[in-house]
Amino acid sequence: MIAAPDRTPLTRDFFDRPVLDVAPDLLGRVLVRDSEDGPIELRLTEVEAYAGEVDPGSHAYRGRTARNGVMFEEPGHVYVYFTYGMWHCMNLVCGPPGMASAVLLRAGEITEGAALARTRRLSARNDKELAKGPARLATALQVDRSLNGSDACGDPDSPFSVLSGTPTHPDQVRSGPRTGVSGEGGVHPWRFWTANDPTVSPYRAHTPRRRRT
Repeated sequence: MIAAPDRTPLTRDFFDRPVLDVAPDLLGRVLVRDSEDGPIELRLTEVEAYAGEVDPGSHAYRGRTARNGVMFEEPGHVYVYFTYGMWHCMNLVCGPPGMASAVLLRAGEITEGAALARTRRLSARNDKELAKGPARLATALQVDRSLNGSDACGDPDSPFSVLSGTPTHPDQVRSGPRTGVSGEGGVHPWRFWTANDPTVSPYRAHTPRRRRT
């Protein structure tokens, strides 16, 4: 008999660790998104680590800005950014304040609230695609910049929490280059995923964007 996932919320101490420890340990954990429309729960299957000012691939590499300020705050908070003029992406801040490291939530399996997620992801061909990729995940969970800075650790009024779930066994954790990251930051094998999980997004190397003529 398979044990039910652990519904104990993760504490701030879980996130107050080096980003390369937190990122793979998030696999199998359950992200809860509460809203007026109802809750959605998502088992995390793919993440990427970003190590702040020592990481050329990180938004915080050149220091603090109005955009990335949450990354420098307490661990366990949510950092949301807008990209390509179209999509939002959700991260969980980790490490001590001032280190600016965060984990990008790239994909997961929606285990509760799939019907609600489908109303937001009308182009998904099946439930495995509802949160298959960081922009799809944010869309399914209705995440935008208004939620930037939310506390996912112990705030009863927060729209987010992270449950202990069933951590992915280390034998099933895979790692490789981060998706779409260019330059020096592109070589780091800091993308982590659950082996053979159908909700994991396909890897894509960085492709320079062409200017419109």
